[in-house]
Amino acid sequence: MESKNLLYVFLTLTTLVVGYAFIRLAYHATDSFPFTQEVILIFLGTLVTVFITSLLLNKQTAVEIEKEQNIRYLDLKTSTYQQLLDLLEEMSLLDGFSEKEIIRLQFITHKLALIASARVLHEYHSLLHTIKRISVDKSFSGDMPELHESLASLTLAIREDILGKNTDQDRGYTQSQVSEMIYTNTKENIKAIEGDHK
Repeated sequence: MESKNLLYVFLTLTTLVVGYAFIRLAYHATDSFPFTQEVILIFLGTLVTVFITSLLLNKQTAVEIEKEQNIRYLDLKTSTYQQLLDLLEEMSLLDGFSEKEIIRLQFITHKLALIASARVLHEYHSLLHTIKRISVDKSFSGDMPELHESLASLTLAIREDILGKNTDQDRGYTQSQVSEMIYTNTKENIKAIEGDHK
């Protein structure tokens, strides 16, 4: 992309220099013929307009393509994260999950390797360790508080990965306040779960 921009700059400068020399030569060579100078100026003006328009259209096209790629990438990220959260929810609701759910989790791991940020991968790795430790009996029953704490950290990382540094989204709140709200909600859910099981 950088070399293409340099080529455009070079072509622009060459066109300006050659165009100026041609205008000087043609303008003075045709001053004895009526309207010839005006025709030459109109022709050169048209060429300059076409050249500048093509440069602007190329730049606009490149920006549009990049925008479309970013949207598709964000959609892929969002759908993969949603698949992961849906699978974890499904596994949490089962009395006992099978090898099928574990295999689905492994495939989501491969998808995350393609699109997730480093922080999401780190938190996901921590979540997998938690799942491995608490799912010896092929269920999450009795271990939901530990799962939810690990999931809250992963959720924060996913949120940051999707939203980035979007200050409009969190207007009036600092990043630490948002994190604290998410952890507080998780703790309240854990207390509610523990209260239901008593």
